[in-house]
Amino acid sequence: MKTHSRAVIAFIAGRLISGKDSGAVYDFDAGSHRSISGEISPERVRIYDHGRSCHIGGDFNGQRFSLYDHGDSAHLMLEIDGNAFKGYDFGTSSHFSGKVSRSEISLYDYAERSHFKLFDLICKFRPC
Repeated sequence: MKTHSRAVIAFIAGRLISGKDSGAVYDFDAGSHRSISGEISPERVRIYDHGRSCHIGGDFNGQRFSLYDHGDSAHLMLEIDGNAFKGYDFGTSSHFSGKVSRSEISLYDYAERSHFKLFDLICKFRPC
């Protein structure tokens, strides 16, 4: 997966699982935060990645989210199961999986064969 795709997936999964209202995700690997805004609900995702100036969106079809990243012109699939998530990045033909614990998100990228325990939701207006 691309670095920005990992951050976007971590942000979406983190918000869906934690229920926390966040406007950014901190990427410890990159040493910076990624500002993301928009709607994330159990039915749909409509967000904007300010760093890449692009929209990411899609709907829940009863089993998973089918998402489209307009910046990469690529589809993403995301499934949520309790505090865990998994999916597939069609742009890089790679699987991923991860877990959310409070505001911390860890992600395993199968293409990189590496764990990325590097994301933390940055909550708006109040501490997470």
